[in-house]
Amino acid sequence: MTHPYLSRTSTPRVFAHRGLVPGDSDDVAENSFAAIAAAHAAGAVYVESDCHVTRDGEVVLFHDEDLSRVVGDPRLVRDVTLRELADLMADRGGLASFEQALESFPDVRFNIDVKADAAAEPAGRLASSAAERVLLTSFSERRRRAALAAAARARSSLLPATSAGATLVARAAAAALTGSRGLMRRTLDGIDALQVPEYQNRIHLVTPRFLHAVHEAGVEVHVWTVNDAADMRRLIDMGVDGIVTDRADLALRILGPDR
Repeated sequence: MTHPYLSRTSTPRVFAHRGLVPGDSDDVAENSFAAIAAAHAAGAVYVESDCHVTRDGEVVLFHDEDLSRVVGDPRLVRDVTLRELADLMADRGGLASFEQALESFPDVRFNIDVKADAAAEPAGRLASSAAERVLLTSFSERRRRAALAAAARARSSLLPATSAGATLVARAAAAALTGSRGLMRRTLDGIDALQVPEYQNRIHLVTPRFLHAVHEAGVEVHVWTVNDAADMRRLIDMGVDGIVTDRADLALRILGPDR
């Protein structure tokens, strides 16, 4: 049965990577409130983001472990309070906490990569409040499972959607290579999507054979991060179900609205 997160729009889906769209001011940082608002205004239904947790336990949409690249502060996200980080982000598009993003953008479906162990529990709890429009993932399979477990404890009726961590992606690739349907189905049990690059360590991961095997197991394939129009068209023609891109505006023009 298709999760509601994936059931209400057409495929291929467009995921605005970190909320960015071209034309944003240089002062608008990735994952900021303004970036999400810009992606939404451009027509993006799906926004891909990342989360960490602050010193006072608030889940914030932020990619890096530290603040140096985005705001020029060497501290770690976990070492600052929500208020301190909000002040630092005030002239960079504004800080978006996960809770605030869910409340402020009720029409947006969030694809959240849990970047820190400490963020898994609170992110899962928050995701449970809007499970029909949140997908939880992490490169760490342990962290992904912890976030889903927290969501299950908070709400038993519907879990957020989820995409596989790195370990399961490797197993799925092996299953596709060997042609083992049983291994693929066991590997992807409880998984809604595989979100992968086209190439992984020089291995061409996203191929027609891989797509066919994953689709047979009832799971979608979303490819990141695709910014070239020709690559978008080629992957769409191959049969991918979603494109994660910094050029959501371009992808939406190619695919049309409601993606």
